[in-house]
Amino acid sequence: MNGPLTLEEFYQQKTNWLPDNLRQDIGHFNVLRLDDFVGPNASHLSYSRKDFYKIVVTSGRSNYHFADKTVEIRGHALLFMNPLIPYHWEPLDDEQTGYFCIFTETFLQRHQAGPALDLPLFRPGGQPSYSLTEAQRDEAVRVFQKMQAEISSDYAYKYDLLRNYVFELIHSAQKLQPTTALYYNTTAATRIASLFAELLERQFPIETPGQQLRLRTAQAFAAQLAVHVNHLNRALKEVTGKTTTQLIAERLVQEARALLRHTSWNVAEIGYALGFEEPAHFSTFFRKHTGQAPSAQRSPVAAV
Repeated sequence: MNGPLTLEEFYQQKTNWLPDNLRQDIGHFNVLRLDDFVGPNASHLSYSRKDFYKIVVTSGRSNYHFADKTVEIRGHALLFMNPLIPYHWEPLDDEQTGYFCIFTETFLQRHQAGPALDLPLFRPGGQPSYSLTEAQRDEAVRVFQKMQAEISSDYAYKYDLLRNYVFELIHSAQKLQPTTALYYNTTAATRIASLFAELLERQFPIETPGQQLRLRTAQAFAAQLAVHVNHLNRALKEVTGKTTTQLIAERLVQEARALLRHTSWNVAEIGYALGFEEPAHFSTFFRKHTGQAPSAQRSPVAAV
């Protein structure tokens, strides 16, 4: 699978233009009519991660593929997409109607303290698809239409209002029953392992010394996936033959080697970025898993 689709790539593939507010400090937000992106001449995005969030209200026949699951949509639905889980929306006919909005983490964080992924609808392992009645669909459409009117306005606080509309959709969906997912030929353990791998890999690469991993323990991953840590360990052991802690350690060592070889950051900076508050703890961890001190991995360029 390729890297996540960026906002720039999304607009280039779908619209051939880039909005002026693409990289504002307040984050990016846009709302668009789904009707303009379906039909025989439409450009369809591949199954992949995207580096933005997306909420869709749709009416028609379609399949929503996410992680290793598929949901059949045969009426009205409200869909939630997040940057951690690869997905693809597959219209099955040209009779599709609705709206969608896209936004970045920065846009939503100005309204709430934690990351958007802490919200149940966006959490890996959560339910991202909700069937709607005709009345519920009409109400969701009205929210999107208010977004569309507001984004074109000159109101100084319009982005605060747009964030409120996003949360209105989120809270409305949380009151609903999720649609039933049709799983591919995989076990529950395979699904959990797939979500764990996506969640782990999303944290890399480390690009600045000030960047620090949010998740680096089995307990933290289990909490994010909303499963018991013992259940997560059993699933990963069944699928990979390794424990959660072993898989995390292997990925940390892989990233540590890359940073030691290809950056000029000192060992303390690298250790901190990988979640070790004390350089000695990082050195002990690295030596345990590689048999070498971190300094032994430094290339001549990185050591300068």
